[in-house]
Amino acid sequence: MAQPRPKPMEEQFEEEVILITEEGKRALEAELKRLLEKERKEVLEHIRESRKVGEFLEDTDYDDAKKEQAFIQGRIEELQQILKIVKVVPKSKIPTNKVGFGSVVELTNLTTGRQVTYRIVGPFEANPLEGKISYQSPLGEALLDKRVGDIVEVRAPAGVTKYRVEKISR
Repeated sequence: MAQPRPKPMEEQFEEEVILITEEGKRALEAELKRLLEKERKEVLEHIRESRKVGEFLEDTDYDDAKKEQAFIQGRIEELQQILKIVKVVPKSKIPTNKVGFGSVVELTNLTTGRQVTYRIVGPFEANPLEGKISYQSPLGEALLDKRVGDIVEVRAPAGVTKYRVEKISR
């Protein structure tokens, strides 16, 4: 059975489905747990302490703590919403005969000869420094449905770069 091509993020929100890898979901859940169980409690304690000291000093520490609380609460709500609408793509459904969501792709930059490896992930998991690129990125989009030996061209502000797909795995 062919894996469906991931949709742009705007369309995913309309459909209320966001594709995510198993690892990506676990990472979001861990972040949510950390925010709920640790960081939110710490900032509330900081607010209490700042309020006590603030009676005698300027309220900048208190104001900073309130801003941090708002940021943390906003991120908690965002993560809760994301986790309600994610659809995990199981590792067993990740294709190896062509590039799809979740694939690990080994590439050769045909200009430099440099080899790179990327996992194709959703926008909430993307982190190029960790070798994770979104299927919505120029390279990720160009790679979808490609097979070993295919050459892809990626247009970027610096110019066009060509890559050859060397290997596809899970």
